[in-house]
Amino acid sequence: MSKIVPRIVPRIVPVILAGGSGSRLWPLSRRLLPKQFLPLAGRRTMIQETALRLRGLKNCGAPVVVANQEHRFLVAEQLKEVGIRPAAIIIEPAARNTAPAIAAAALVVSVSDPEALLLVLPSDHLVGRKAFQQDVAAAREAARGGSLATFGIRPTSPATGYGYIEVGERMAGAVHRIRRFVEKPGRARAKRFLASRRFLWNSGMFLFGARTYLSELHRHAPKIFTAARQAVMKASTDLDFVRLDRKAFAASPALSVDYAVMEKTRSGAVVRGRMRWSDVGSWSELWQVSARDAAGNAPRGDVSLRDARGNFVHAGSRHVSLLGVEGLVVVETDDAVLVAAKNRAQEVKEVVAQLDRQKRTEHVSHSRVYRPWGYYETVDEGARFQVKRLMVSPGQALSLQRHRKRAEHWVVVQGTARVTRGGKTMTVKENQSTYIPVGMKHRLANPGREPVYLVEVQSGDYLGEDDIERLEDRYNRS
Repeated sequence: MSKIVPRIVPRIVPVILAGGSGSRLWPLSRRLLPKQFLPLAGRRTMIQETALRLRGLKNCGAPVVVANQEHRFLVAEQLKEVGIRPAAIIIEPAARNTAPAIAAAALVVSVSDPEALLLVLPSDHLVGRKAFQQDVAAAREAARGGSLATFGIRPTSPATGYGYIEVGERMAGAVHRIRRFVEKPGRARAKRFLASRRFLWNSGMFLFGARTYLSELHRHAPKIFTAARQAVMKASTDLDFVRLDRKAFAASPALSVDYAVMEKTRSGAVVRGRMRWSDVGSWSELWQVSARDAAGNAPRGDVSLRDARGNFVHAGSRHVSLLGVEGLVVVETDDAVLVAAKNRAQEVKEVVAQLDRQKRTEHVSHSRVYRPWGYYETVDEGARFQVKRLMVSPGQALSLQRHRKRAEHWVVVQGTARVTRGGKTMTVKENQSTYIPVGMKHRLANPGREPVYLVEVQSGDYLGEDDIERLEDRYNRS
């Protein structure tokens, strides 16, 4: 009697790509706090929803996240908030598009699990959870058989902002061979694609073996493979982060996984996805997936509408009223307001580019800036002074630092702080204050279990954030 050998099911390792900038959703999405870290469609942020979508997926491990340097602590903190500890957070030292990022993740994962299947997910898409898991199950068998599977979405309109995939012959169930990829078509062509029912939107999600992907990458884009391998071989660990070697990774061509591999491989497959999906690539797309009133308006915050139809309105910090207008996007924050025709929402990125050319800062950060120890927000500023409100999280501390061009005055308004001032450490309680002269070494810490709030008054001839000389830092910031 022959021995029955148990069927080995390869483990799925999710790879969450979190390096996007989301410039089309300005002024909510900004360089230091892009859309994947914002709660755009619910209580949780988009990266949190992406990670939680994986719960209940059979034989699925902890996610590997690929992010940039500026967002590494946001990734760690936001996943911690929903009870998820990533297997690794890989830091890209330069933006080189998705093919090198996935290669780095594949190389890191294959060290401990060479048979793993990588489930590659953008961190900023809205996806229906139940159908998503069903589609992953369909793609899993194809990936086990050596296919590089992607997920296609049935088009509901002749959209010109998405790439398309033409479906080939059926392989099994909902899985088909890929006949071809088509980059964003014009409207007339998109209408023909929609009518033919042979085309699907390209979702940018994939499932394939780590070794399979690396083999195909080596065949079709060897420079990317070599650069990623060198970057991983020379990588260093920093707290819970894996830092890719800067020089090696920057040498990689900047190509998407579609251009580098999927359009060239003979092993491509596409799942006819059943999931509800949106990449939330513009304000008009967010309007489409938002709850709307009888007049088609999607209001958020303190909003009043009169004789208004088909508008998206976000009031972040004050009241917003609309009267007698139609088809607008109105987004208000405490330091910027966007008013745009909804049918031109894709052009918001040009507004952001103009702000960048003008060397403004409204596209870089909000007035509230998050740090690994908490956050600060600018309250007021003028010639030779700046006022900030700081929140230091329980158990956290700013770096031991000094400033060459400014002095600081701290007033604790809630909680108890531990302040290092020169060679002395003192306790500063609510309604107490301390002064830090120019050039003095200092540190602010919260030893308690509740947040500490304080007001910081800066004075001097230069008040930029780059006037910080860190002498010691628990977060390993240079």
